[in-house]
Amino acid sequence: RVKMSAAEEILVCPVELGKNFCLYFDDLECDALCKEKILHRVLRNVNSQLLVVRPDLDVAAFEDVTDQEMQFGDGMHFSIHCYKTTTPLAGLPVAFSVQVEDKSYYMCCERERGEMIIRFKEGEVPKEFPGENNIIFFKKTFTPCCSEAFKFEYSMERGMFLAFQEDGCLRKLILKKQSKDEVDETMKMSL
Repeated sequence: RVKMSAAEEILVCPVELGKNFCLYFDDLECDALCKEKILHRVLRNVNSQLLVVRPDLDVAAFEDVTDQEMQFGDGMHFSIHCYKTTTPLAGLPVAFSVQVEDKSYYMCCERERGEMIIRFKEGEVPKEFPGENNIIFFKKTFTPCCSEAFKFEYSMERGMFLAFQEDGCLRKLILKKQSKDEVDETMKMSL
């Protein structure tokens, strides 16, 4: 066993002593993210509105949706792809995809005019990643006392979370910087 920190301990099993007296190990976990499971959920904001993706309009926004619309609606039922990780303290790595009219779209972040933008691109979520990727978010409990609600931190920019922002009559999905020690209800989501 090798102790990495107070919270982590890794079992290391040597296999053989190679040329130049190098040790080779077996059963080591690689740093790549590997898909573990997929959850099928809707995403709700603090106002109980559902996240609806409309790729034809290049928008994802939280909307008031009736039960009937939710049952048959496109762009509302998300697949949350959960991955194994070697750094569990960062949160559970997840990626989001959604079906709209028999096409699959995955959520990603792109920099545009110096600002991070949420996009939904046509295609499938990869099964593995060699490292950091613009589609991975870390799922965390919203607050320590609120385990039924979550916030999702963008893996490539710490402190940036999925949130909603009022834009006219829309509550658009955005990435937002969390101020230190601030509880921001626009980042609160339930599954």
